[in-house]
Amino acid sequence: MTTTLQTRERGLHRAWIVAGVAFVAILGAAGFRATPGVLITPLQEEFGWSRGVISLAVSVNLMLFGLTAPFAAALMERFGMRRVVSCALLLVAAGSGLTIAMNAPWQLLLCWGVLVGLGTGSMALVFAATLTDRWFVSHRGLVTGVLTAGGATGQLVFLPVLAHLAAAQGWRWAALTVTAAALLVVPLVWFLLRDSPEEVGTTALGAEPGEVRPVPSKRPGGAAAHALTVLWRAARTRPFWLLAAGFAICGMSTNGLVGTHFIPAAHDHGMPEPTAAGLLALVGIFDVVGTVVSGWLSDKVDSRILLGAYYALRGLSLMVLPSLFGATTEPSMLVFIIFYGLDWVATVPPTVALCRQIYGPDGAVVFGWVFASHQIGAAVAAVGAGFTRDHFGAYDFAWYTAGFLCLAAALMSVAIARKASFKA
Repeated sequence: MTTTLQTRERGLHRAWIVAGVAFVAILGAAGFRATPGVLITPLQEEFGWSRGVISLAVSVNLMLFGLTAPFAAALMERFGMRRVVSCALLLVAAGSGLTIAMNAPWQLLLCWGVLVGLGTGSMALVFAATLTDRWFVSHRGLVTGVLTAGGATGQLVFLPVLAHLAAAQGWRWAALTVTAAALLVVPLVWFLLRDSPEEVGTTALGAEPGEVRPVPSKRPGGAAAHALTVLWRAARTRPFWLLAAGFAICGMSTNGLVGTHFIPAAHDHGMPEPTAAGLLALVGIFDVVGTVVSGWLSDKVDSRILLGAYYALRGLSLMVLPSLFGATTEPSMLVFIIFYGLDWVATVPPTVALCRQIYGPDGAVVFGWVFASHQIGAAVAAVGAGFTRDHFGAYDFAWYTAGFLCLAAALMSVAIARKASFKA
């Protein structure tokens, strides 16, 4: 049977097509998850809900976005990426569409918190790790960087469009736009995404001629049991806790704090929401460059050193942010946006590389758990910053705290052991 496999494809390798489809799905998923950031003020004005209450729904969204990831990785191993991602998009469409009829905070919690959180979590960065493991031998770090950039960019580039929709037509139009976009991606995923190179009679990009990678076997007890078993084994190793703690701080300082509260924080200083959303979109644009370069560097430079540098620079930038807010966009704020954008999720490619290096074939599932810690940290920051704003009337304490934690993450990253301490 192996002799029928084509080891080389003429023209464009199928792996690039699959990666392109994954990029669109990850881009959309991240944009869908980040939408509540532009709805905080409109919901507060219409329903009178406090920022702390609204931030709680965002916090649940962020937490499920992460906690779903390791189980999604195991489900992709058992049922295939195409089925899992298609079902996830339908969940997002349902969760977003149902919000237009809500009139109580618990409904926001159910729709944007639970349904959208579960759906987008199934298309999180663990999807990128699973895909690159199956489809790429060469260029693995670069592709991981590109897909990671898609995830971060999706959170930000859609925000100006949704903010303008919410301001001009009402927040319900923004929610319906997310529903329509999610449904449009479903046929693209179903017809073009494939679970493995062998499924279409080829090999992974960069694989040796005739090499056939083994098809993952079904694990006893199912996908959930496998994900929990991997967690149990990884949790007994020191690198796992260092990676998880650092990535939790990463989530606090990006999705949880800046991604959720930058727009309302800028609005507190007199800046219009569409303008603030445009600044976050610029972060997403520069993030593409930073993350792709980080993916390229992770193939060549010690990933521990990269992580240490990224976290330290991010921490310093967050400490100066409170002094940059104003009613208009000053050059100093643009400098921060460019610098912070280059560093937004540059941490992901070296983190994926370390999980793969230390934990071998189970590296994707381990990264799923590490990513879960990222989103737990983001959830804590999202709700914590909301209540901080309610209590102190400003976000300054949240920015400074995140900056100091990033410096701690830099120290933890360089302390990760070089040698593998876990075998599949």
